[in-house]
Amino acid sequence: MAEDCLFCKIFAREIPAKEVFRDEEIVAFEDIRPVAPTHVLVIPKEHIPTVHDLLPAHAPMLLRMFQVANQIADERKIDRDGYRLVMNKGPQAGQTVYHLHLHLLGGRAMAWPPG
Repeated sequence: MAEDCLFCKIFAREIPAKEVFRDEEIVAFEDIRPVAPTHVLVIPKEHIPTVHDLLPAHAPMLLRMFQVANQIADERKIDRDGYRLVMNKGPQAGQTVYHLHLHLLGGRAMAWPPG
C-alpha cells in the first residue's frame, strides 16, 4: 500500500466509496464523477502505478479485474448492448490517480474515437 494513494486508502477502507464488489484481491466502486450511467472503477489491492508497470506475474490479477468488470456488466444488464473497458496511462490519457484501475463504462452509446 502506498500511503498517499487514494485508491490504496479506498481498498483499506480508510476512505469511503460506494463499493459494488470486493474480495481479497479486487475492489470495484462507483466513480465519483461518472461519464456514463454505469461508471465503475475496478482496482487491485496491489499498488501498481500504471499499466506500464505491469509485469508477467500480474497476469492472473489483471484477468481477475476483467472478470469482475464482466460480472458487474452482467449484473447491470449492459452486456447485451455493449460496454467499454478502459485503462488510461499518464496525464494526456486522463489518468489522475496513479494506481492501476479499469473503467467499466456502459448504459449509453459510446463515441469513437474516444476523447
